[in-house]
Amino acid sequence: MTVAAPYDEWFGPDAFDATYGHDLAALSRVGAPDEPAGFAEFWTGLYERARDVDTAPAVRPVRGRPGHYDVEFTSLDGVRLGGWLVLPPDGAAERALVVGHGYGGRAEPELDLVGPGTAALFAASRGLPTRGLVPGIPPVGAEHVLHGIESVETYVHGGCAADVWCAASALLDLLPEPPARLGYVSSSFGGGIGALALPWDDRFDGGALHVPSFGNHDLRLTMPCTGSGEAVRHHIAGHPRAREVLRFFDAATAARRLRIPMVVAPALWDPAVPPPGQFAVHNAIPGRKELVVFAAGHADYPGKAADTERYLAAVRVLVG
Repeated sequence: MTVAAPYDEWFGPDAFDATYGHDLAALSRVGAPDEPAGFAEFWTGLYERARDVDTAPAVRPVRGRPGHYDVEFTSLDGVRLGGWLVLPPDGAAERALVVGHGYGGRAEPELDLVGPGTAALFAASRGLPTRGLVPGIPPVGAEHVLHGIESVETYVHGGCAADVWCAASALLDLLPEPPARLGYVSSSFGGGIGALALPWDDRFDGGALHVPSFGNHDLRLTMPCTGSGEAVRHHIAGHPRAREVLRFFDAATAARRLRIPMVVAPALWDPAVPPPGQFAVHNAIPGRKELVVFAAGHADYPGKAADTERYLAAVRVLVG
C-alpha cells in the first residue's frame, strides 16, 4: 500500500497519529545507528556460549493432534523453556522453522506458518507467558523490557536472543535428519529479537520479521507509544546511562550484519511499535530482502487479512 489509508475512519478521530508524521517515502529513508565499540565481540561471545548449551529437549505428544508435541528445552544459564513442536505427517522434514512471538507470549502454535514438509518449533522466550515463565523475570512487557538493563551482560534481550539459538539447537536435535533449510519467523518483540539473533548464527538461511521492534532506539526514544518502548523511554529519562546498553540491542544496528534472505513486514501506522523503527530494520539489511508493507500494525483494520496473506505468501516462498 502506497497511499494514505483512512486511519481516522478506521480508528476514530481521537486516535493519535501513529504514522508519527512519516509517509512511505520518509520511512524508506530512516537509517540505523552505528555499532558501538565491542558490538561484534559481545554478540559472537554470547552466541558461542549459547551453542555450548546442552539443550536436552524433551517432547510429549499432544493428545488427539498427530504430529504435535509439547516441548521443553534448556537455554543459556540453565533456563528451561517450553513450546510446541509440529512435524510433517510422515516425520520427514525438508525444512525447519523456529517461530517466536510478541510480548503477549504464546498460547498455541500458528499453523498457517507451517507448510508441507516443514517442522516448526514454536518456542517461548524467557520470562514471557506462558511457556517461558521464569522466576525473577517479569512477564509483563513494560517490566520485562527493563529487566537487567543496568548492563550489557545482564539485559534480558541478550538472553532472549540466546533462546532463539538454543531453540534452533533443540529443533535440529529432535529431527532424525538435518533439514535442507532452517528459517526464523516472528512478529513485534520476536521480530526485533530475531534481527538481533540471526546475524550471528549461520545455521539459519532465511528469516521473516513482522512489525519488528527495537529498531533505531535513538529515534524510538523520541516517540511516545503504547508498547514496551514507552517504558524504555521513561526509564532512559531518569537513567540516561542505560542508552549505552541499548546501543548493543538495537535491531536496526544488528540488521546491517544480516547476510541471509529476509522478509520484513513493517506497518505504516502502529501505536505500539513506531513505524520509523520498524522500517529502520528493513532499510539496514544490505542483502536480499522483500518488503511487505502492512497498512497498520498491532490493530485490526479493513484489509488486514489481505496484507497478512501477502506476508504469509512471502514467508512460504522464503522457507520453501
